[in-house]
Amino acid sequence: MEDRFIVGVNYWPRERAAAWLGEFDASAVERDVSLLAEYRFDVVRIFLLWEEFQPKPSAVSTRTLSHLVEIAEMAGEAELHLLPTFFTGHAMGVNWLPPWMLEGGEGDGEFPLFCQGDVQKAVVRNFYAEREIWKAQKLLIREVTGALQGHPAIWGWDLGNEPSNMVWPPAKDMARAWLEEMVTELKCRDERLPVTLGLHQEDLEEDRLLGPEEAARFCDVLSMHVYPAHATWSDGPLDEKVPLFVGLVTRWLGGKDVIIGELGHSTERPKGALRESDREARGEIFLASAEEESQYLHEALELLRGYGFPGAMARSFWDYDPSLWSNIPFDERVQERFCGLFRWDGSPKPAADVIQQFPRERKESAGPPSWIDVDRREFWASPREHLVRMYGRYREMAVPGR
Repeated sequence: MEDRFIVGVNYWPRERAAAWLGEFDASAVERDVSLLAEYRFDVVRIFLLWEEFQPKPSAVSTRTLSHLVEIAEMAGEAELHLLPTFFTGHAMGVNWLPPWMLEGGEGDGEFPLFCQGDVQKAVVRNFYAEREIWKAQKLLIREVTGALQGHPAIWGWDLGNEPSNMVWPPAKDMARAWLEEMVTELKCRDERLPVTLGLHQEDLEEDRLLGPEEAARFCDVLSMHVYPAHATWSDGPLDEKVPLFVGLVTRWLGGKDVIIGELGHSTERPKGALRESDREARGEIFLASAEEESQYLHEALELLRGYGFPGAMARSFWDYDPSLWSNIPFDERVQERFCGLFRWDGSPKPAADVIQQFPRERKESAGPPSWIDVDRREFWASPREHLVRMYGRYREMAVPGR
């Protein structure tokens, strides 16, 4: 990994969100690339929505590939680096999948399933268990890496976004076999580019059969998404100690460097932005003030940098345009409308200034923390119980993490 601390962001354009490559607007992306460079983002994580890239298992969209190359060209000119995420998959509380990844049945997933322009009732095929799907996935990898081979804007590759929110592997050995196959395919083009996989903190609270240990066997760096608001054991949604804690646990379990791949909250809506019809959809959600979010982001980044982590990525670049609010996921997941560092009118929130001014010096990594008092096998026998107990020990220490 690099000697400097990387500060990145997850990106979709404000006017298109998940549909950005299917409804490509080069002028909007060019505008955003300029803004990303101005605010000193080191790495921009982008999402290859699976249905748009691979409408059929044997066919990759040449049109979408050409848009991706165009984005890489813009990024390269601005001296930005991209982290493309394959097999997306789960994003913004929705599972977006091509029709060939679905099979008959009602399905019992936690998240809505969106395919061919509408919410579907179906069962997601288990890509860990079906080698025919592996063949399709390897085709997509070959086509994307071929189109971008040697491009200086590509920082690395991400093999998924919280894949356990789509489907779990039937067994750990199947997860390892799938990872080995995909990473090998990626390394065929350029073995120097790092490969990661976007895990999330729920992958530590229960054994979903693909966690840090499995990912670390084949990935160059681990990636963990952290949300204190979703952790009932935290000191509240603005608990800046949680990203460091989760990162340290992940690093201990996997034995490799960890990037915090999603960091941040939705912020309070602008005055009058929540319509009467949104009240029921809003539900029990947490919206930080812009100032609270700025302070949280700064403190969490400082803790991570201070303990030798290679970097972190803010949750989202943009709030999303009101023209999208009647569309999935914004119709029901109101918090997704306001999760960016920039408002939809183009103005920065205070957290954007934190990114722009944040130091990039990476400090030396520390060894395993003293508050970890079990071995890995014991941890996975009762992960949530150990996680809660260890967090209690961690926060009681004068210097957390040492």
